[in-house]
Amino acid sequence: MKFAGIIAEYDPFHNGHAAQLAAVRAAGADCVAVCLSSGAVQRGGVPILPESVRVRAALGAGADIVIALPAPYACATAEQFAAAGVHLLAALGCDTLAFGAETPDAAALLDAAQLLLSGEINALIRKKLATGMTYAAARADAAETLRPGMGTLLRTPNNILGIEYCKAILAQGAALTPLALPRLGVAHGGGAGEHGGTPMASASYLRGLPLPEWTAFVPAGAAALYAKAAAEGLLLDSAKFEVAVLTQLRMQPPENFAQLRGISEGLENRLAASVRQADGLDDLYTRLKTKRYPHARLRRLVLDAALQFPAELPMPPYLHVLGAKKSALPRLKYAALPAGTALAELVQTGPQAAEVGRLHSRAVDFSSLCREKIQPMGLAFTAKPVVL
Repeated sequence: MKFAGIIAEYDPFHNGHAAQLAAVRAAGADCVAVCLSSGAVQRGGVPILPESVRVRAALGAGADIVIALPAPYACATAEQFAAAGVHLLAALGCDTLAFGAETPDAAALLDAAQLLLSGEINALIRKKLATGMTYAAARADAAETLRPGMGTLLRTPNNILGIEYCKAILAQGAALTPLALPRLGVAHGGGAGEHGGTPMASASYLRGLPLPEWTAFVPAGAAALYAKAAAEGLLLDSAKFEVAVLTQLRMQPPENFAQLRGISEGLENRLAASVRQADGLDDLYTRLKTKRYPHARLRRLVLDAALQFPAELPMPPYLHVLGAKKSALPRLKYAALPAGTALAELVQTGPQAAEVGRLHSRAVDFSSLCREKIQPMGLAFTAKPVVL
């Protein structure tokens, strides 16, 4: 391993992330690239912290280069999120993909990925879906039936994402070796804990705390960046986000909802009716909820609708560098996709690049509207890369 890649959100970057970067270095990486969610996040929202802050936190803790996972892929399903990130890191030239997992056994995760790609599981999944199970539960049950013990791997969030990374590597024939690392500290969404005397907490747990309470769980350099962003009014304002989403939804003709990715079984009609009545986002999600659709899927669906993301997207057609150490920039010369720090130049490399850049910029503008202090439009094109 020489050039390792990590796919992440870092919202916020915390001690567990810093430990993961250190572990990748200890495993032999000379250079570490991070593919960072930009403009949106996979939970179906926009980042609490602005992009430049998350980039600086990563570089300050040991990353060498940070590239964007453009917004339409950043708020997609785990499968689409993973496929886009693997595509970008392979194009950058990484030889290893590192990720945390509850079961840090790359061979076992690859076996699960091969089962899911084989097709033999599909009929059994459909049978279980017909009983009213969610897709995730049906898939885990089907895997357990076919390979006793494998269903357990598909019931924990980091394992699930790790398996999606392995699926993408196999499906794309990517020259990436998976490196599964132990997830340190508490589980996703859990409370506070520690590892080796270092306080640990998941990003989802920290997002539920006021900013001053993050201090023990994040590197000192990151804490200083977060305090500065807060003082400048750059943190997410949840009330503005809520109004912005509902405004976008109410302004659209209902027929638009039929074109969204993941729409099936008349869900577009349920969305249109719910938008007319909902008095807030929690109410909207509650009106949309059924046994079949988990909250995470519905949040992504709602954000897709607000941002008018299309059902079909190509693989990301460029490598947009958000930040780097100067020593890592020469690696861009060997990239298999157009690469650079200026999105304005990258979108001119072809029609797909122009379309993805347009959709990404729309999300960044939307995110800019949802800050405590509203930011100007066009930041996707005008923000300067972080170069250390």
